[in-house]
Amino acid sequence: MDYLSIIKQPIASDLSDFIALFEQAMSHEDGMLGSALSHIRQRGGKRMRPMLMLLMAKNYGAISQVTQHSAVGLELLHTASLVHDDVVDESGERRGQASVNATYNNKVAVLVGDYILSTALLHVSFTGNQGIVQELSELGRTLAAGEILQLSNIQNQQISEDVYYQVIQQKTAALFQSCAAIGALSAGATAEDVKKAGEFGKNLGIMFQIRDDIFDYFDSKEIGKPTGNDMTEGKLTLPVIYALNNTDFDSMQTLAKKVKAGTINPDEIAVLVEFTKQQGGIEYAEQKMAEFSQLCKDYIDNNVKDKAIRDALTAYVDYVVQRNY
Repeated sequence: MDYLSIIKQPIASDLSDFIALFEQAMSHEDGMLGSALSHIRQRGGKRMRPMLMLLMAKNYGAISQVTQHSAVGLELLHTASLVHDDVVDESGERRGQASVNATYNNKVAVLVGDYILSTALLHVSFTGNQGIVQELSELGRTLAAGEILQLSNIQNQQISEDVYYQVIQQKTAALFQSCAAIGALSAGATAEDVKKAGEFGKNLGIMFQIRDDIFDYFDSKEIGKPTGNDMTEGKLTLPVIYALNNTDFDSMQTLAKKVKAGTINPDEIAVLVEFTKQQGGIEYAEQKMAEFSQLCKDYIDNNVKDKAIRDALTAYVDYVVQRNY
């Protein structure tokens, strides 16, 4: 099933307007800055977050310039965070192409990220909506706090599912939560509806991250990162956390500690990946996605009346669960 076409159907022209506005915001006449921004624009992407914001605005009223500037502001904030994350993680690649820090250097990447962040603030100021400005500002703080929590968790010897959820709720889930809440806000939704929309977005974001984490246990050129990459970076994700906490293999616990210490080698990662698969870690993660998916569909059943938007949001949920990259 072509989920993306169903998702885009009610907002096709609005999405085109967003892309034009976003690309304009991500352009500059200066040589190096313009080149770096152009390099980032080439990544493209599926525009999942802007589509969610547009759909939410349409569900609660209409898509306006306030919605569009909000969507651009949030996507720019997200883009800036990725540029900075690549510096922090010393990543050489992002979505299958060289990262900004790898193409230029860390100094340029940090400054480009700062420029994009400032442009995000400029666009959100165009909304003239204090609630939206506050929501986006809080999102920036939450994303930074989530990154710091993730870094500090690498040093934490406890292998905890609760901490895993704390991290993703301050990263991917926070982004989707803000998309949905701001989309509703931009259309003049009530405080109660904004809260419900945000909860829907948070559940979507948790599913999105769990699916991303499952990818790390399989080899695929489409995903754009090698198997076990999270473990290489010192991260233990939901599938392996479940496997470790539900078995008594001292050797696997030792390997998990080596992940956190940054001393694990590729052969040992392969052993830990295989152990995770054999102990039902992937199935457990898929089960958790199914639970969050049901929460999302309950929201759609109770809060979305227009058929095209219902179909689009249902396809959105199904796409997040079933996507291959």
